[in-house]
Amino acid sequence: MESQNLYRVQKQDFPKLEKVLTECFIHDPLYVKLIPDEDTRKRLMPELFECDLNEFFETCEIFADSSELNAILVVSDESEPYNIFQYYITEAKASLKTDEYLIREDPSLKTFWNFVKGRDYLNSKWTDQLHQEERLHIIYLAVNPAMQHHGLADLLMKETIRYANEHRLMISLETHNPNNVAMYQHFGFKVFGIVEKNFDLKQYCLIREVQ
Repeated sequence: MESQNLYRVQKQDFPKLEKVLTECFIHDPLYVKLIPDEDTRKRLMPELFECDLNEFFETCEIFADSSELNAILVVSDESEPYNIFQYYITEAKASLKTDEYLIREDPSLKTFWNFVKGRDYLNSKWTDQLHQEERLHIIYLAVNPAMQHHGLADLLMKETIRYANEHRLMISLETHNPNNVAMYQHFGFKVFGIVEKNFDLKQYCLIREVQ
C-alpha cells in the first residue's frame, strides 16, 4: 500500500508508538484474556509492541495520521510480492523475542501458555479461508485515547479504502471488541465469521469486498 496523504512511520518513531499502542489496547478484550494480571500487562505490552513494530517495519506498511503520531495504521498488502525466506526469518526472530519477554515478565509461564492457547486470535489464520491474494489486511488501527473523536480513525480508514478501491483489493481485519463492529460496518465491512477457541472471547473477522 502507498499513500501520499499519510505519514510513513520511521524507526525512530517506535518508542512513541509503543506507548500509543499500549494505551489503546491495555483494556482490549484480547489482551485482558491473554495477560489477566494488570501489572504484568502494563510491563509486557510495550515490549510486545516493540517486537511487533520491528517485525512489521520489515514485512508491512506502517502509517500514522502525521508526524505527531496520534493514530497508527499497520497494513499488510497481500497483493505485493515478498521474499518468503526473509519473511519467515523476520517472523521467527520476533516470535523468539516475544517468548523471551513473556517468560521473563511472568516466570510462572501462565502468560506464555495463554499466548500458546490464543494463537488463533493472534495469527489471522482465518484469512486462509478467503483464498484472496488481492487483499489488504489491517493489523492495527489505533488512535491515541486523548485524540479520539477527532476524525483520525476516519482519516486512516478512508485512505485505506481509497487505495483498495483504486487497486481493486479486498480489505480484511479482525477485532475483539464487539463495540467496534458497527464502526467497521459503517465503512462497508461485513462479518465474515467469528472465532471462539480456548477462551471465552469472540474474534469478529470482517471483510470489505472489492468495490
